[in-house]
Amino acid sequence: MNHHRPLVRIAGSALALLLAARPAGAQGLGAARGEDDRPSARPSRLGPTPGAGANPLGDSPGEGGAVLENRASGPRSTSESGAQGARIEREPEGGAIGLPVRSAIAPVATNASLALAVEDQGPPDGMTLERAIDCLLAHNLDLRSKAFEIPQADADILTAGLRANPILYTDVQCVPYGSFSRARPGGQTQYDINVSYPIDVTRKRMARTLVACRAKKVLEAQYQDAARVEVDNLYTQFVDVLAARETVRLARKSVAELEKEPDKPRGPARPLPGADDQRLEIQRESAEIGLTEAEEDYKDDLRTLGALLGLSVVEAERLELRGSLAEVTPAPVLGEPLLRLALASRPDLAAYRLGVKRAQADVGLAVANRYPDIYVLLQPYTFQDDSYLGLKSAHSWGMGVSVPIPLFNRNQGNIRRARLNVSQTTTELAALEQQVIFEVRQAERQYTVTRAAVERIERSLLPNARTEHDRTYRLYVAGKADELTFLTAERDFDQVVRLYRDTLVRHRRAMLKLNTAVGLRILP
Repeated sequence: MNHHRPLVRIAGSALALLLAARPAGAQGLGAARGEDDRPSARPSRLGPTPGAGANPLGDSPGEGGAVLENRASGPRSTSESGAQGARIEREPEGGAIGLPVRSAIAPVATNASLALAVEDQGPPDGMTLERAIDCLLAHNLDLRSKAFEIPQADADILTAGLRANPILYTDVQCVPYGSFSRARPGGQTQYDINVSYPIDVTRKRMARTLVACRAKKVLEAQYQDAARVEVDNLYTQFVDVLAARETVRLARKSVAELEKEPDKPRGPARPLPGADDQRLEIQRESAEIGLTEAEEDYKDDLRTLGALLGLSVVEAERLELRGSLAEVTPAPVLGEPLLRLALASRPDLAAYRLGVKRAQADVGLAVANRYPDIYVLLQPYTFQDDSYLGLKSAHSWGMGVSVPIPLFNRNQGNIRRARLNVSQTTTELAALEQQVIFEVRQAERQYTVTRAAVERIERSLLPNARTEHDRTYRLYVAGKADELTFLTAERDFDQVVRLYRDTLVRHRRAMLKLNTAVGLRILP
C-alpha cells in the first residue's frame, strides 16, 4: 500500500478549496497579492467629488461638468427629473425632484378699486414655507436618491479597511516518469502544503481607510449643498404659487365687480345709449378669459410645487399655502459680516475644504503604495516519500520570507499626481470662495434694490395713483369726464398695481435668494 496516496488526496482537496475560494472578492487571493481591490469607479449622484483627482478609490478624475455655477443669478432647475407619485413615508434621509420654474408672472386682470385690497395669506392650517422645507427634505425623491451616497461611502470605508486573505497552495515535487528504484534512484517525491501571508509594512490599509473616511466627509457636505440647492428651487416655486394665487384672487374680484351694474354718469359727458353696455361686455369677457388663464397657471404652479414635495397630482392641486408676498422683516446686517457668515456656512465651500484634506490623504496613500508587501511563508507540512528505498518516509516543516528589493519606486507618477491634485483642489477652493463672494454681493444688491423699490411704491407711487384714480372716478360719476378718460385712468392704475405686485414678488425672491447665497436662513 502506498503511504503517500492519502496525502495526495489531502493536497488535492486543499487545492480545490483554494480554487473555489478565489472569487471571494476584496479579501481574496488577488487582494492578497496586491492587485487592485479598490471600489469600482462610478459617477456620484452628488457630482464630481472635490479632491478626488488622485483616483485612489475609483473616482474618475475630471468626471462631470463644471463645478462652479452662479447660484444667485435667478431661478434654477436641476438636471434630473422624476415622476409624480404617491406620498412617501417620512424617513431620516430625503430625496428630490428638480423641475423647471416659471419665472414670468402673469399680468393682473383687476379692477382698479380692488388694488389696495389686503393680500390673502391662505388658511391658518395651510402649508407654511417652514413645513414645505421639512416636506422637501423628507420626501423629495432626488434628494432621497442622493442620500444613498452616504451609506455607499460607508461601504467604501469597509472595503478600504479589509485585510488581505492568506494564500494557501500545495505542490508536489520530484515526481518520476515511472517510478524510482535502487537501480534508478532519484527524488524523493515531496508533497508540500504552504500558507503565505502579506505583511503591510507601509500601512497601505490604514492610508486607504483614511482616504475613504475623508471621502465620506466630502460627500456629506455635498449632500448638504444638494439640499441647499433644492431648497432654493422650493423658494422660487413657493413664491410663484403665492403670486399666482394673488393673481387669481384679484381676477375673481375683477369679474365680480364687472358683474354688478355700474354707476351711470350724469351730465353732458354721458356717452351715447348702448355704448356703456358694449364696453362693459368687452371688459367682462376679457376679465373672464384672464381669470381662466390665471386659475390654470395657479394649478400648474401647484403641481410643480407638489412634484418638489413628493405629492401626487391630486394632492398638489388641493394644496393650500399659508404665506404672504409682503413679508415685513427688519433688514439683515449686510456687508462684511454677511460675507464672513457665507464663507463659514456654505456647504459647497465646506466640501472643497474637506476635499483638500482628502487630496492630502491621497498623497499619503500614494506614498504607502510605493513598495509591495512582504510575504511570510509557512510550510507546516512536508512529506518526503522514501518508500521506494524501503525506508521510512519523512515529515518536516519550513518557513520563508519574500522581500521585494526596493531598487525602483514603482509609484512615482501617482505620487506626483496626488501632490498636484492637492494644489489643484486648493486652487478650486480659492475660485469657489471668489464665486461665493460674488453670489452674496449679487444677492445683497438684488435685495437692497427691490426693498427700496417696494418702499418707494408704497410711500408715493401707489397713494398718488389711487388719488388720481378716485378723482377721475368722481368726475366720471358726476358726468364731468367721458368714459374714455375713466377707462384710461383705470388702465393706468392697473399698471401701477401690477408693478407693485411684481416688485413684491421680486423682493420676496431676493429675500430667499439671499438665504441661498449665504447658506443659512437669515430671512423668513
